Amino acid sequence: MGEEHHGCRVTFYVDASVPVAVRRALAEARDDVCHAGQPGMPKESTGDIHWLAEAGRNDWVVLKRDKRIRKRPGEREALIAAGVRTFCLTGAGNYTRWEVLRLLAAKWPRIEEVASTESGPYVYSVTWQGVKPLSLSTSQLAAVA
Repeated sequence: MGEEHHGCRVTFYVDASVPVAVRRALAEARDDVCHAGQPGMPKESTGDIHWLAEAGRNDWVVLKRDKRIRKRPGEREALIAAGVRTFCLTGAGNYTRWEVLRLLAAKWPRIEEVASTESGPYVYSVTWQGVKPLSLSTSQLAAVA
């Protein structure tokens, strides 16, 4: 399942902050995508700290829409401790499901490139302007919130 990551397959995990219709569409279209609420995956109600630990154990690449990581040190620390590779749709808060899906489809080649070549932990911002690394430091993450 997925692209190569240092000799291993990459699996993308789409968290519950992304609309369920988008999560399902990605999982239907791609064999390397799983999502919150899918059988065998964390429930949609699972707390971030818990599913981030699971993402780290499974070496999943996380796709999310919420910005809470920038304001919640516990979640940020969990991401770092788990070594999670994360792509956050930082400008998609008010996007329709279709706009979120279009953005992901347009930026997927760059997301795959980064995910298959860079080790975590990291957070990349995904916007129409590009896929760009964000610092995991509190001040720099808060600056883009």
